[in-house]
Amino acid sequence: MPTAVREYDARLDSKGRFTVRNSGYDYYHVSELENGVIILEPRVLTAPFSVSASTLNMMDAAVQSLREGKVSAALDLSEFE
Repeated sequence: MPTAVREYDARLDSKGRFTVRNSGYDYYHVSELENGVIILEPRVLTAPFSVSASTLNMMDAAVQSLREGKVSAALDLSEFE
């Protein structure tokens, strides 16, 4: 079980919010358990749809090769069924 680094009491404001003091993160995943325990897990959000220019160029080249018929023989994946 992790050791507490810091403990303090917090209360909800008039809009039902509470503040995490001196937090190192901007986003948290919140889990509220049946016994009333609330777990906050820090999250670092990243751009989900960013694809590098190099990757896009490789994808374009692969599609061009497919259109030109430059393909390998079919793979036998029956052993994974």
